[in-house]
Amino acid sequence: MRRLLPFVLAAAGCIRAPEIVMVDRATALEQQAAGSFDDLDRSLTRSGIVPRPVPLTPAQLEALGLKPAALVVEADLTDADRIDALLRLHCVGEGRDGLLADTHGACRGFADRATSVVLIERVNRARAQLWRWMLTERPDASADGLRRTWREVHLQGVVCGAWIQRQDGSWEEKKC
Repeated sequence: MRRLLPFVLAAAGCIRAPEIVMVDRATALEQQAAGSFDDLDRSLTRSGIVPRPVPLTPAQLEALGLKPAALVVEADLTDADRIDALLRLHCVGEGRDGLLADTHGACRGFADRATSVVLIERVNRARAQLWRWMLTERPDASADGLRRTWREVHLQGVVCGAWIQRQDGSWEEKKC
């Protein structure tokens, strides 16, 4: 038994209660897992300070004296809306051949010529495509006669004040 006594004492010395440490703060691992929101807090604080436009409703803008026409966003305009505006400014004209013409020399306002030319080309391509389709539907009609008839009907719907080319080649404003 004497021989077992040192082993028993050695084994009893190895078994003891673990040390318990109580902390009121999270450990480093817990802090890493929870993440840090310092950058987010700073950016939110900065965004609260940066001046920016105040969103207003159309009714509030009208109460301030702004007209609803001023509320039209350029991106909401169709090609037809843009052409009508350019026709009124005389930057674009309805040619006697039925196609739109670049008349920036007579322009009464500001319009970007490069953008206008691209728009004119797109509308003229669409008109030419329409006339080709109309010829397939009425093969007995002549291309020139069809264009003249189309132009007469089309000019009735053109916006008032538009720049229109007369048969003699001069330009005039459409009267309504």
